[in-house]
Amino acid sequence: MSDYSSYSETPNNSTAVISLVAGILGLTLFPFIGSIVAIITGARAKTEIAESHGTQGGEGLAQAGIIMGWIGVGLGVVTCCIAVVIIAMSFGIFGLAASEMGALLPQVSTLFQV
Repeated sequence: MSDYSSYSETPNNSTAVISLVAGILGLTLFPFIGSIVAIITGARAKTEIAESHGTQGGEGLAQAGIIMGWIGVGLGVVTCCIAVVIIAMSFGIFGLAASEMGALLPQVSTLFQV
C-alpha cells in the first residue's frame, strides 16, 4: 500500500480557473465578452503564478483560457466582417443594381447555411 501523506499538490490559481471558464463561455454562451475576460484574467493569472515562486499552479489553465479567448475574438471579428459584407450587399453599396441584388442574395445566403 502506498503512502500518500507525503504527496503535496500545488493549488491552482483561482484567476487561472476563471480564465479557463471564461474562455469556454466565450466560445459558447457569451461570445466576445467571455473571450475578452479570458484574455485579461489569463494574463493576470500567469503574472500571479510567476510571482508566487512555485506556491501556485495552473499556468496551463491560464494559457488555455488565453488561447480560447483569442480564438473567440478571432471568430467574433470574422463574423462581424461577414455580417458587414452581407449588409452592405443588401443595400447595394457595391454598386449592384437592385434586380441583380435580388438574384445574388439567395446565393450568398446558401453559402452560410449550416
